[in-house]
Amino acid sequence: MEFYMSRIAKKPILVPDDVDINFKKNNIIVEGIHGKLKFLVNKFVKIKYKNKLLTFFGNKRYYKSWMYAGTCRSIIFSMIYGVRKKFFKTLILFGVGYKVALDKNIVILNLGYSHEIKYVLPNEINAICNSNTKITLNGISKQLVYQTAANIRLYRVPEPYKGKGIRYENENIFRKEAKKK
Repeated sequence: MEFYMSRIAKKPILVPDDVDINFKKNNIIVEGIHGKLKFLVNKFVKIKYKNKLLTFFGNKRYYKSWMYAGTCRSIIFSMIYGVRKKFFKTLILFGVGYKVALDKNIVILNLGYSHEIKYVLPNEINAICNSNTKITLNGISKQLVYQTAANIRLYRVPEPYKGKGIRYENENIFRKEAKKK
C-alpha cells in the first residue's frame, strides 16, 4: 500500500514572535494579541515545534494520517492568523426596505417579513454596523466568524431574478432572465 503525503502538511509554519504556542496532551493552545484559541489534534498527527517552526507528520501505519495532518496544519495556521489580526466578514443587505441595526450583541434585521428578526451573536464575535444595509463581523476564530455570517445570510438568501437578499461583500449573484411572452 502506498502512503500519500499531503502537500499542505509538508509546508512548515513559521510562528511569529508575538504568538505563543503551548501543548497539553493532544491539545494545542495558541495565544496572541487578540486572544487565545484551543484545538484538539488528531491522535494520528505528530507536531514538532522547534525554533519557532511547526512541522507536521502523519503516522506511517495509518494511511489517512497525512490527510489529518494537512487539515490540522490548515486549522492551526488560521488560528495563528486569527490571534494576530482577526478575521472579518461583511454582509450587505440588498432590497427595498431591508435594514440592519445593532443593539449590543443582537443583530436586528428587517428583511421584508411582517416581523423583525433578532439574531444573538456569540460572545467571541464583534459586529460593526457600517450603514443601515451593511454589517461587518469580526473575531479570532475563522470558523465561528464565517459560520455566524452564513447563519445570518440564511434568513434571506439572494434570489436569482432580482438579486434581493443578504450577500457577502464581494459575492457575484448569478442572475436569471425573466420569462418573456
